[in-house]
Amino acid sequence: MKKGKFSLRTRIFFSMILLVLGASILIAAVTIYQYREEAVNYHRERLERKEDAIRASINYELRQTSFEVITKNIPLIFRNKIYEIQDIHNLEVILFDLEGNLLKSSKASFFEEPSHKISEHVLEGLKYSINKKYVERFKENNQNYLSSYSYITDNYFKPIAILNLPYIEDDDFINRELTDFLMKLGEVYLFMILIAIILSYFLSKHITKSLNAISEKIKNTRLDKANKKIDIQNASEEIATVVTAYNNMIDELENSAAALAANERETAWREMAKQVAHEIKNPLTPMRLTVQSFERKFNPEDPKILEKVKEFSSTMIQQIDTMGSIASAFSTYANMPAQKDETLNIVKITKLALDIFNEEFIQFISEEKEIIVKLDRTQLIRIITNLVKNATQSVSEIANPFVKVEVLSKENQALITVTDNGIGISKENKSKIFEPKFTTKSSGMGLGLAMVKNIVETYGGSISFTSQEGKGTIFTVTFPILVEDSNFKTATHDI
Repeated sequence: MKKGKFSLRTRIFFSMILLVLGASILIAAVTIYQYREEAVNYHRERLERKEDAIRASINYELRQTSFEVITKNIPLIFRNKIYEIQDIHNLEVILFDLEGNLLKSSKASFFEEPSHKISEHVLEGLKYSINKKYVERFKENNQNYLSSYSYITDNYFKPIAILNLPYIEDDDFINRELTDFLMKLGEVYLFMILIAIILSYFLSKHITKSLNAISEKIKNTRLDKANKKIDIQNASEEIATVVTAYNNMIDELENSAAALAANERETAWREMAKQVAHEIKNPLTPMRLTVQSFERKFNPEDPKILEKVKEFSSTMIQQIDTMGSIASAFSTYANMPAQKDETLNIVKITKLALDIFNEEFIQFISEEKEIIVKLDRTQLIRIITNLVKNATQSVSEIANPFVKVEVLSKENQALITVTDNGIGISKENKSKIFEPKFTTKSSGMGLGLAMVKNIVETYGGSISFTSQEGKGTIFTVTFPILVEDSNFKTATHDI
């Protein structure tokens, strides 16, 4: 997974949680908005009902009065009645003339300082209103108000005054209802979030389980071994498509790997045959010349005939031995070591392998007495012998030669290092050092290091080297350490 990016399971989990949270916030916002709209409609409709009722009372009083129904008589007509109307409808009643001047009010002042004049914009709004009604919303002392203005007419529908009804928008009850509703909604959504967390956890785990199985299979896919196909029961259509594609790829991969391996084996044996033919021709040529020379010069009467026969036989035997050594070298390389479950102390075996060397400049170092690995004892000795032999040959022309063999353990790996101060390996030869038939010596098949690499990799190890021309070379061989258990003491070779 790349840095800064969440896994699919994590994204599914948080997406579901955020979906529930987003839905709850959206519903809460819509609810608050709806309550606000309903509150506005409620106050407007309530004001209209009160206005209709108060206008009906005013019209009734105008029909019953003995005064002439004109503007200047309004204060006389409603001298006492205006207070009764306020008490009945629980709303202040204010009457203005048509120019906006105060005529009569049911209260001394509605605000801290009484207003005796209607503002010009209200008069203009009322004058040009279609239904001859004007409602103004304003705020005073952190309290919202609706103020309704409408004409009072005489019996002939002629405007004689302006009725003003200040209305307080008291939202306490609605706010209490809204708060109670949001509290209940919060409790419900808190429960839903807990359910969503549980469901999203198991759902994301179920969704990604198949993907994780596929991912593990893909990670473990190798060209050099048989790969198992994926078998997922009750998979979704999308997952089934991926599984089918992977299984088809495994079939194609196995076919390609088999064809590649066959091709590589064929190529390797062709190269091997060429090398064998080349190496065998080398002793065959002097053998042929020797036989032809002996045939031409053979004289049974020659007093030195026995000496010449002996010389001929010696030459032939020498060339036959050369051919035998060639056959042995290729046979050793061709026969891959069989894996044996021998539990070895690599420290003791390495020290034992060095006993065949008589050079005093060979040093053995190991700070550990026991490092347990599973190897074939003969093949391990062959590895060490070959590397040390190469090292001794590399320092043959050095004034103060040394070869150091060290055995140590590091991070569950057993390491064998062979260090020398010889001539080193040139840059152009470093890439070829493990190739069969490559050698820098005047004799030999060039199969030693190729054989060592083959043995090491057969037992799950690795071999590498570092080298500087004129300074020396270090070869490092690693093998996995056997995990300790109670049977090691009895299973380890006591050598």
